[in-house]
Amino acid sequence: MRSRFIGDKKFYRVALGVTLPIMIQNFITNFVSLLDNLMVGRVGTAPMSGVAIVNQVLFVLSLCIFGAVSGAGIFTAQYAGSGDEEGVRGTFRFKLLSVLAITAVGIAALLAFGEELIRLWLRGEGSAEEADLYLRYGMEYLKVMLWGLPPFAVANVYCSTLRENGETVVPMAAGVIAVAVNLFFNYVLIFGHFGAPAMGVRGAAVATVISRYVELALAAAWTHTHKAKMPFARGLYRTLKVPRALAGQIFRKGTPLLINETLWAAGMAVLNQCYSAKGLNVVPAINIESTVWNAMSVAYMATGNAVGILIGQKLGQGEAQDRVMDDLTKLTFFSVALNVLTAALLAAVSGVFPLLYETTDEVRALAASFIRVAAMMMPFCAFTNCCYFAMRSGGKTVITFVFDSVFVWCVCVPLAYVLANYTPIPVVPLFFICQATEAVKCVIGFVMIRGRKWMIRLA
Repeated sequence: MRSRFIGDKKFYRVALGVTLPIMIQNFITNFVSLLDNLMVGRVGTAPMSGVAIVNQVLFVLSLCIFGAVSGAGIFTAQYAGSGDEEGVRGTFRFKLLSVLAITAVGIAALLAFGEELIRLWLRGEGSAEEADLYLRYGMEYLKVMLWGLPPFAVANVYCSTLRENGETVVPMAAGVIAVAVNLFFNYVLIFGHFGAPAMGVRGAAVATVISRYVELALAAAWTHTHKAKMPFARGLYRTLKVPRALAGQIFRKGTPLLINETLWAAGMAVLNQCYSAKGLNVVPAINIESTVWNAMSVAYMATGNAVGILIGQKLGQGEAQDRVMDDLTKLTFFSVALNVLTAALLAAVSGVFPLLYETTDEVRALAASFIRVAAMMMPFCAFTNCCYFAMRSGGKTVITFVFDSVFVWCVCVPLAYVLANYTPIPVVPLFFICQATEAVKCVIGFVMIRGRKWMIRLA
């Protein structure tokens, strides 16, 4: 049993070499987002709620960008594993063209329908004046945040390609510096320090936009000044054409992943909208829970990314299926065990963290309950995340689409909608029932992984 679930020192040295930089970068990014959220939360409940709603809308677009990058990234990891630099260039160009197109469409849609989208979260019990205040702060924040979407998209292209080529430290460093810039300008612009005007939510947005340009500049500069380490950068922009055969492959494999990420993010937004039907107080409470969840979920997210990169490289190298499965089992066990500990820590802070916000006792109590429920589900999320990235690494994007977003839209969303709108169930039990569906997903993931049909060499 020990040899099945626990690897040797060499195994963990390789796994942690990929996992730790991603984990550190994600933790620092999410920790600064947490501080950003706390700073806005100190301004008041209405600004915090307006920002929270906009961030849920932007989350859908950011996951759409991530899906486009990830679809091509399946091929990038396998091309990197087989030493095909021209293949890596082709995937980079495909990523770049895709995210720029998605960003342009997203910005146009948000400019046209931003106010209508925000209003979807403002239909719960509460005063009309309070809802109008949430809307005003949300629109104020959104109009500035749109300027940060193009650098965010292109930075994702650079950082994902570097990781898929085994370079995880540089994206981490770029992310760390960017979030430090974000934190500094948050402090200066939200509250008006060092002679700057106190801009509130607009200041938070300006700080985020500045940090995204910084991250892009650092990642791109390192890539193009270290061509010996990253030979794909040679002649990278000599053309933006992508070979038709490669584009067709990526499109066939990547489109389900793009659709999946978009629909999954939209599903999460709809779930939160269903919860908000139980009252406007749910909006800031869910925001507090999501903020601390994001900061604490870096362990399972990083190990999931490591599964995608390491298993993808092994498949690209033609590794035997038994060996691939053995490594996947150890990585999954490591992720689940690590997140049992993380869940305990998350539960421990559930009653303390909401006290940091300048909000009502009712909102704090709701947030604490949501955090405890989320902590219970974290080990289950760790397992399903490893299953998702493993299946994705072999190019089985249709299966991952069914496993991820179809499950959300066919199980979670209808369940939440019916319970929220047609039953008197309080919001905390409602939240628990919807989150507990992750246990069902674990069983589905286990069966899919054991079938081994996802183990395909693409490169």
